[in-house]
Amino acid sequence: MARKRALYLAALCAPLAALAAPAIAQASLAMLDSLDRGGWEVRYRDGSAVRKVCLRTGRELIQLKHGDNSCNRFVVEDGARDVTVQYTCRGNGYGRTHIRKETGTLVQIDSQGISGGKPFQFTAEARQTGRCG
Repeated sequence: MARKRALYLAALCAPLAALAAPAIAQASLAMLDSLDRGGWEVRYRDGSAVRKVCLRTGRELIQLKHGDNSCNRFVVEDGARDVTVQYTCRGNGYGRTHIRKETGTLVQIDSQGISGGKPFQFTAEARQTGRCG
């Protein structure tokens, strides 16, 4: 009886395990990996000062308002042209960033959250400008 129950349980769980595999692979953020490395400029739509960013992995664009803080990230969307990441920085707020790739050297960014106890929301365009300076 126990063996029959174990076989039945294994048969039920096998399809679920197959469904779980893509979810793990889905969090790869491959689109960010495909961006050209080097110096980038982030131009905010509200006219704020241009920010220079050195892209090494593409993930530098996720937490523009939280810098290099050690934050926990949760990938909401991981597509070929779009990624959305929600993150929490212990003691320093949280954010949700959507990045849309136009080319390997041009992306659109929408981000919002709380940083330093204050809310933020911005849209920006980031473009590769050459080498890191």
